[in-house]
Amino acid sequence: MSFDLRLPIGLLFAVFGVILAADGLIAHRLVLDINVNLWWGLVMIVFAAIMLWLASRAKAAPPRAVDHSGEAPRRSH
Repeated sequence: MSFDLRLPIGLLFAVFGVILAADGLIAHRLVLDINVNLWWGLVMIVFAAIMLWLASRAKAAPPRAVDHSGEAPRRSH
């Protein structure tokens, strides 16, 4: 069983994105008439969704056969 770093990264960005987007919805601080916290929170949530989707796809894929002989694969002519 291998460790997939995409899962904790996706969870981390999801939590921070939700917090940032919630702050953007509640506080309504505008910079140049843009609610920066809301938009970056949404970007982080989208990135988290992509990471979590990739992690779930990797778990669903069948494991690849690994050649531990150390030799380069031979071509058949």
